[in-house]
Amino acid sequence: MLILHAPLSLIKPLRFFTFAHSTVSLSQRPHPTVIKFSRRFASMADSSASNGDTSPEHVSGEWHSVPELRLRDHRFTVPLDYSADRNISQKISVFAREVVAVGKEEQQLPYLLYLQGGPGFESPRPTESSGWLHRACEEFRVILMDQRGTGLSTPLTVSSMLQIKSAENLANYLINFRADNIVNDAEFIRVRLVPEAGPWTILGQSFGGFCAVTYLSFAPQGLKQVLITGGIPPIANGCTADAVYKASSEQVTLQSEKYYKRFPQDAEVVREVVKYLAESEGGGVILPSGGILTPRGLQTLGFSGLGFSGSFERLHYMLERVWDPILVPGESKQISYFFLKTFENLLGLDTNPLFALLHEPIYCQGASSEWSAHRLIGEDESKFDAIKAAKEGRPVLFTGEMIFPWMFDEIHVLKPFKEAAQILAEKKDWPPLYDVIALANNKVPVAAAVYYEDMFVNFKLSMETASQIAGIRLWVTNEYMHSGLRDGGGRVLEHLMAMLNGKKPLF
Repeated sequence: MLILHAPLSLIKPLRFFTFAHSTVSLSQRPHPTVIKFSRRFASMADSSASNGDTSPEHVSGEWHSVPELRLRDHRFTVPLDYSADRNISQKISVFAREVVAVGKEEQQLPYLLYLQGGPGFESPRPTESSGWLHRACEEFRVILMDQRGTGLSTPLTVSSMLQIKSAENLANYLINFRADNIVNDAEFIRVRLVPEAGPWTILGQSFGGFCAVTYLSFAPQGLKQVLITGGIPPIANGCTADAVYKASSEQVTLQSEKYYKRFPQDAEVVREVVKYLAESEGGGVILPSGGILTPRGLQTLGFSGLGFSGSFERLHYMLERVWDPILVPGESKQISYFFLKTFENLLGLDTNPLFALLHEPIYCQGASSEWSAHRLIGEDESKFDAIKAAKEGRPVLFTGEMIFPWMFDEIHVLKPFKEAAQILAEKKDWPPLYDVIALANNKVPVAAAVYYEDMFVNFKLSMETASQIAGIRLWVTNEYMHSGLRDGGGRVLEHLMAMLNGKKPLF
């Protein structure tokens, strides 16, 4: 096990972004990305009268219970676009669930906001007090926020997005669902929920960690402490997707090789499936949803099958049942419904299309992604060409957390959004997500778990960014993979909290 605690010191240049204390205005800010809210933000019911929206800005539910926890629902009416005139801006709803240990409902506890991974995934739905949430509720009032577009926060589902008929209008709608506006929503909630609008602690997992660094960049006044698990983003100017996918293609190659060492018999199984798919009519097999499973689609099993604790085993057991049994002599073999259905369930894009549409744009600042993963895999085509590998008897490499343009042809539910996805891939004028000068002058205590063998958030890129965040404390470990916060129970959260509370001394 590799464990490292490391302080990082920096030269601290002057910060060039400043925020006004008025309700929604910014001072000397070229892109109105993240906005500081005052405690006396005008009533959304009043400000939205001109467009007929009379929803209250904050509605709280009643307390209810799951074992050892008490929960209360909150709904907030927020602007779709914080940079627009809020008198005319469209409104959306953001949902957050407040969680405390039983008996602590009325106690004055510090607040902890949890930012889920993604983009496009809802916050956890607690069924009991366990894992990191159990540890957090020992001393915090936890807020589980469904990031805009997910869960109960005006969700962007396949059916709801079909209401927007124009691809250009849909693309223009989707640009409001990145980390900048997730932070705006968090600040909107904080000034209404935390007593005296005090700062809170945030815990960011994966993409939630990306949002945490955006928060540090543009709204540090709202933060007491920051905890990050497997989620330190690349912060260079332009679109960093190329750096991300170059690093991830190397890591997914390593994970594929490790998988076949664990289950060498599966190399032939995968080759056989690739040949079957390639020789099938239309170059693939029809999926239960109406899409098509092709050899390159099969390779995307690496996303769910290579990067998490226990994922090797789950992928192997899935491949064990790839073929239907032949009950009648002379019948041809075929891929089982179990395998096809499991494939779709693991991919999950039918219930989370936002992930496919925004996965590369989350890396963009002032530059387009131009289908970064597709371009980089194409540059190494002979290595990742599944059909060629199968014919030559080589192991077929899987791909990882990558979105490709052909998915909008082969995955049935994504087909209506192909044009919008292309518009987003070509968009250049993305506003900034990070302020390197602000990060170099950071005063907020930050502790981060960096997983040495993380397939999703590259170790080297994480360390490069960490070197630019003043005062950050790192726990580098290979004890966990990307899912360490989930797999480690309360241990990961306990370790990070101890680092900030002086219980884990530097050396």
